[in-house]
Amino acid sequence: MTVSTTRAKLAILPLLLFVTLFLGTGLYLQAQGVAYAFYQLPGPVAIIPALVLAIWLNKEPLQQSIDRLVKGAGNSNIITMCLIYLLAGAFATVAQATGGVDAMVNAGLSIIPSSLLLPGLFVISAIVATAMGTSMGTIGALAPIAVGLAKQSGIDPMLMAGALLSGAMFGDNLSIISDTTIAATRTQGAEMRDKFRENLKIALPAALVTIGLFAMLTQNNAEITVNNFNWTAVVPYAAILVLAVLGLNVFIVLLLGIILAALQGALFGDYAVANLGKDIFKGFGSMQEIFLLSMLVGALGEFLKHQGGLAWIASHISAFANTLKLAGNKAQQLAIAALVFVSNLCIANNTVAIVIAADVSKDLAEHHQITPKRSASLLDVFSCISQGLVPYGAQALLLGASFGLSPWDVVTHSYYCMILAVAALTAIFISKTKTA
Repeated sequence: MTVSTTRAKLAILPLLLFVTLFLGTGLYLQAQGVAYAFYQLPGPVAIIPALVLAIWLNKEPLQQSIDRLVKGAGNSNIITMCLIYLLAGAFATVAQATGGVDAMVNAGLSIIPSSLLLPGLFVISAIVATAMGTSMGTIGALAPIAVGLAKQSGIDPMLMAGALLSGAMFGDNLSIISDTTIAATRTQGAEMRDKFRENLKIALPAALVTIGLFAMLTQNNAEITVNNFNWTAVVPYAAILVLAVLGLNVFIVLLLGIILAALQGALFGDYAVANLGKDIFKGFGSMQEIFLLSMLVGALGEFLKHQGGLAWIASHISAFANTLKLAGNKAQQLAIAALVFVSNLCIANNTVAIVIAADVSKDLAEHHQITPKRSASLLDVFSCISQGLVPYGAQALLLGASFGLSPWDVVTHSYYCMILAVAALTAIFISKTKTA
């Protein structure tokens, strides 16, 4: 079916309405001094007027439009993604309830000398975020500890907050149970282990440079207090990381992680197995917003695709990329990077930005010999960079509140995200004509 240019342009209006409502409300409330301004209007609510507009613009009978909405929300990739969200949330909650987070933090502090406190905090934060699959969960768990360490050691709180944010974004970007990884791999048709390896080529050099930088900035020898912990509580986290990298199906990996976390808590701690069902359900609940938003964004994307909006966007991005006159598919890789980076600046939610940019990115990748693992990696990396540098993102807001700092002070010390941007752009420019 041929779609008119005018209709294709109009199809973009619902997406713009969603972004305007979400971003505009956040900017207004932030100007009013409201805490966590960009999270006062939940995404699943902000997208409802956009869906109403999409149905109105669809020019089909109401029932057909509703059927199209359901088709988009029930897309197999979206549903698979949502099921993984639920299991990831369950694992994170059960592992936390069994003492896994505290164990990992204190295990790291027990082996890090005070003279390397900043790079050590970066590494701990990175490991915890990789294991938990959430930068916000990591910051929530580590921020109180980091505030205490800053007071003990006399290190500038801005540097401490920057190290914690840097590590959290590194882990969120690489974790196989992170919602960003799930969204990027499922929408691009990539295997998680392939995307992990592709990301590692970019993220690891950036992390090593960041560790060196934080090591130079650490100037203290204060004694650090480490609480008692059980090494066995670290096992579930290590197990899911190893199993995922080995290529085991992600559903099996997460189910095994839940079982291992519960077993170690019951056998080596005081965890009551009778609470397992409640903790799993609590974990499901922690993923409610991203679960609903992913389905509704999928529905919006179906209208955008049907009415020619996505094809129109893809053609213009591709045309702009071609004007850059770069060898091979470098321009198209830059287009994918720019698309998700800007989307995240508007939304301040890296997972949603990936879902919004996914279809256009996949189209660019398929037409310019960019492999799924590469397009998935670009989506995840550049959404991570953007999220770690926006002062109105949840991570910066939480750290600012925890340390008593301005969110701007936090993101200006997020050195990893700045270094990662350089590393990612370098990786694009030195890539071969065809990303293998």
